[in-house]
Amino acid sequence: MKKAVLFGVTGQDGSYLLELLLEKNYKVVGVTRRVSTGNTSRIKHLLDHEDFEIVEGDITDYSSVLRIVEEVEPDEVYNLAAMSHVGTSFNQPLLSIEVTCKGCLNILEVLREHSPSTKFYQASSSEMFGDSLDGGGYDSEGFYRTYPEPYQNEETRFNPQSPYAVAKLGAHHLTGLYRKAYGIFGCCGILFNHESERRGARFVTKKITKYIAELHHHFKNGGSGKDAPILSLGNLDAKRDWGHAKDYVEAMWLMLQQEEPDDYVVATGETYTVRDFLVAAFKEIGIDDFKPFVVQDPRFMRPSEVPYLRGEPSKAREKLGWNHKISFEDLVRTMVNYDIERLE
Repeated sequence: MKKAVLFGVTGQDGSYLLELLLEKNYKVVGVTRRVSTGNTSRIKHLLDHEDFEIVEGDITDYSSVLRIVEEVEPDEVYNLAAMSHVGTSFNQPLLSIEVTCKGCLNILEVLREHSPSTKFYQASSSEMFGDSLDGGGYDSEGFYRTYPEPYQNEETRFNPQSPYAVAKLGAHHLTGLYRKAYGIFGCCGILFNHESERRGARFVTKKITKYIAELHHHFKNGGSGKDAPILSLGNLDAKRDWGHAKDYVEAMWLMLQQEEPDDYVVATGETYTVRDFLVAAFKEIGIDDFKPFVVQDPRFMRPSEVPYLRGEPSKAREKLGWNHKISFEDLVRTMVNYDIERLE
């Protein structure tokens, strides 16, 4: 039985990856920081699983990481722990660097010194690209091809536009360095936006779907449009490549099953605006025009915006045999219906 250590087990991605690893008969040790209030709601259905153990630990503490790795002797380590909200990173830049970049370095150092045969996955981010774009490239047969829309892939220049993205880029380059310099089997998944019904409340997609549930409840209980709550958002024209987290954790696992370590863009190859997400979400409750219910609020505008993200995942498709299964429309529908049912 393979053993895996999963940092960030209580997050959205951690919960789906935990399910996947247990399905594949792993023994999993999930690591979470000690907090005064419980944060295991996403994995409560697995807390009693015989092959899962949750332990307290902190990737910013080298000795904590060392203790866990020495006790478990894992075949694989997945680092999904981070200060994961881009907007928050502008308010807490030092903490973002400490957790997201230095935390990754602590894991790499522990593996280098004490467990060099352990395979390592680092969760990188499309935010590292910032406003960099490409419009063409060479395919697997060596032919140059252009695309109808610009994109980002493994060769696109990085140009981070937030402390979060800078921290992720540092961790990304550190993983590549330890792979080259010390022979660590380290892989980075450059994940584009991936959402789910388990998404945190501060993210724009979840903010929208929770509001839709509240609005549905308002009308269902006799409320009118005049006294309906209002949703405040930032930039509605930002374009993102949105997929479902359940699809994306499969790519994480596949990377560590390869003979050679490498980095991969994980994305759908499609891009939609926040406005598109609003339209799809409101349609789920029979409203065709969201404008009376939504206002743009300067408080939610980023100091430095990333206007366009669209991944080109052909490398993951060709080398990993991976592709996303859940469409944008199904993603929105699942999130909206989940929040409606939860509210009711």
